[in-house]
Amino acid sequence: MSAPIQSSSTSSDLFKSTINEYLDNLPEAVHSQLYRSPETCLAIFRLLPSLAKFYIMTLLFQETAIPYADLNRWIKPQKATGHHRNANKIYQNESIKRLKALNLLKEIRKKVKHPTTGKLTTIVFVQLNPIFRQSFRDALTGFRDGIPRDQSEKIAETIEEAEAESEKTLETSSVSSSSGPSLENLFATKFKITVGFLDSYCLAKWENILHFMVGSKIKHYPSIGVLTLLRYSGLMELPSDRRHRQSVDADEDNFVVDDHYIDGERGPPSGEELKSLLITKNGFQFLLQDINSQIWTLLLQYLKMSEKLMMNPVDVLNFIFMLGSLELGEGYPIKVLSDTQLIMLEDLVDYGLIFYPKSENSEDTKGRIFYPTRLATSLTSESTKFKTASTVLNEQISNTDSNQGKIIIETNFKIYCYTTSPLQIAILNLFVHLKIRFANMVTGIVTRESVRGALINGITADQIITYLESHAHPGMVKKAEEKYAKKMEFETSIGNSYTADQIKYEVLPPTVVDQIKLWQLELDRIQTFKGYLYKDFANDFEFEKLLSYGEEIGVIVWRDKIHRKFFVTSDGNAQLIEYANRILRKSASRSVTPST
Repeated sequence: MSAPIQSSSTSSDLFKSTINEYLDNLPEAVHSQLYRSPETCLAIFRLLPSLAKFYIMTLLFQETAIPYADLNRWIKPQKATGHHRNANKIYQNESIKRLKALNLLKEIRKKVKHPTTGKLTTIVFVQLNPIFRQSFRDALTGFRDGIPRDQSEKIAETIEEAEAESEKTLETSSVSSSSGPSLENLFATKFKITVGFLDSYCLAKWENILHFMVGSKIKHYPSIGVLTLLRYSGLMELPSDRRHRQSVDADEDNFVVDDHYIDGERGPPSGEELKSLLITKNGFQFLLQDINSQIWTLLLQYLKMSEKLMMNPVDVLNFIFMLGSLELGEGYPIKVLSDTQLIMLEDLVDYGLIFYPKSENSEDTKGRIFYPTRLATSLTSESTKFKTASTVLNEQISNTDSNQGKIIIETNFKIYCYTTSPLQIAILNLFVHLKIRFANMVTGIVTRESVRGALINGITADQIITYLESHAHPGMVKKAEEKYAKKMEFETSIGNSYTADQIKYEVLPPTVVDQIKLWQLELDRIQTFKGYLYKDFANDFEFEKLLSYGEEIGVIVWRDKIHRKFFVTSDGNAQLIEYANRILRKSASRSVTPST
């Protein structure tokens, strides 16, 4: 008997709900433009619930609208029992709601004559969005209206010419290496463009970003565009961001970065300043996701940033969805891309989604082709080959079990991690005091100082515990399952009707879990406020007068009536000083005697 570790939602569900939320909020006019692309229609179809997919496939080749009531015939009838609602009906309503939110399902109201009574009655009919229907048909059949079928031969010739030009480009780039080699040059000068090469290339690029996030020493920093997006998305922050956020007592989720406020008149931070970015709690949660979810997290932030840069959102979305429908290992000409998509092409190279070989002459764009990597082609895939980044990046597309746990933690807080991944070691180093490193294992200990350091950097106790549980060694998981089964057996034998949720499934030692939470509570007890201390009052009257006024306007943080002291917030200090000056002026006017 076993009990899986409970989680609120998987990473896959998380990224799907996020991209769906973004698509739902787009206006209908943008939806109509998006649906003109067959690749986009195919990608959106993959994001829909199963029943919604069934409705689309059923209506796809239906030329006329059908009665809304017919939708109920395509689900299994189920009676509601007691307080439980009809689960099938709920699922149907959710699926139809998704279709309507994306403007895929159109309602048409028609008045028809009742066959028996002869009275006119209104019946609701439904049909697919005509633009989506035509484009999705093209995506499934591989044919677009108005395009000659022999054009595929011309496209193939264009690709062959572009590939030949790309080979010349690689030969040229292999000869010239006067400046320091970049990641692109390191790969392009040594390897042919194969699937294996593209996998190694994209993992190296993505691993470089993750290494930067956890503070590892790296030879090549990510580009300024990547660093800017990491900061904009809230996954990392500058030391000045952190000080400003703490001064206004804002949570990371609600804190908005303001370049001009933080950096004065200089505008956005420089590249050197961006190299000092620090990871946030959202950034640590980002590391726990699978690579596909990580990519989508950044792409959604890229979409939001592109809107501020006045980039066409339709072009941006179409290009992202198009990448998900391309074939891994094939080269594609850049001639078919719009100006916005050419800008995106350069940006996505920095994330490892695209390999784009260039020649010495940057203005010579004739015949250039780009190669989508596995990170790009799996964007809209139901299942991805890459799983959790911290456990897979070191495996380099091997056939080993990437989900196998590698961490053992004892009741004395000692940790043993079987890994050769520099990334996983760097993640552990965020909250573990590492002591010894062997060829395939590192050892360390969870200390108050190491956990406090992680907490100060924004990582929460629950995130640390979740990470240790999700990477626990199979031996620890098996022991927890046996202990859980014995508890259930014992409670059943004595007649207790406990459910599985009422009995804890403990993978980690309870003492370790409780202590990590206590260290966070210990840190949370201390609150800091910026303000001013008032003391050395001449008499009780002045003290009581100012204290009463301060309490009345709500600016008093702390008071000590015995020693006649109190602490005022920074915002309330000016009001209190003005009130004190009024009192002094009144006292002075009263002390002046009239002249005779």
